Amino acid sequence: MLERLAERITGNFKDELAFFRSWVNDPKAIGSVWPTGAPLARKLASVVNPRSDLPVLEIGPGTGTITKAILATGIAPEQLWTVEYSAEFCLRLQQSFPQVHVVHGDAFDLDATLGDASPAGFDCAISALPLLNFPLPLRKAFVNQVLDRLPPGRPLIQFSYGPKSPAPPGFADYTTTHFGMVLRNVPPAQIWVYARGG
Repeated sequence: MLERLAERITGNFKDELAFFRSWVNDPKAIGSVWPTGAPLARKLASVVNPRSDLPVLEIGPGTGTITKAILATGIAPEQLWTVEYSAEFCLRLQQSFPQVHVVHGDAFDLDATLGDASPAGFDCAISALPLLNFPLPLRKAFVNQVLDRLPPGRPLIQFSYGPKSPAPPGFADYTTTHFGMVLRNVPPAQIWVYARGG
């Protein structure tokens, strides 16, 4: 039991160190100095429908905290596609989740990043991109390109460290809903849901 606890602590420290190193190297691409906490990851993954025949899209998985929470909902690893910009994080994810589709590339250009081999659509999308680090038109385009891949009514869920939605309502043909705040995260995070119709 003590060995398992030691392994867990060591694993968490390695994740935090890798995350901090990536933040130092590229603070615009990494939204925080700490990885996403487990309570926030579980809240984000709560939108997953494990009974859907469609796969799930995860954007910005980082060290895999949200990936673990998504898999804990009961979906098969083969049904999860992740898009990660950092080559180092991609390697770690491939080692930790060998059956998950880990795609290295730019989430702001999903057509090029996912390519022709990806599914035509996804049941939902979960994003940890630091959207507030990017201009509003780019954020808007990101939300729209993700929603183009989801059925009507199914969500793109996004968290942010700012008090307002990173992609405000009234700028495009989607609805924006506040999904709560997770105080047990460093720093505390706001959660937003974007959807069309349904």
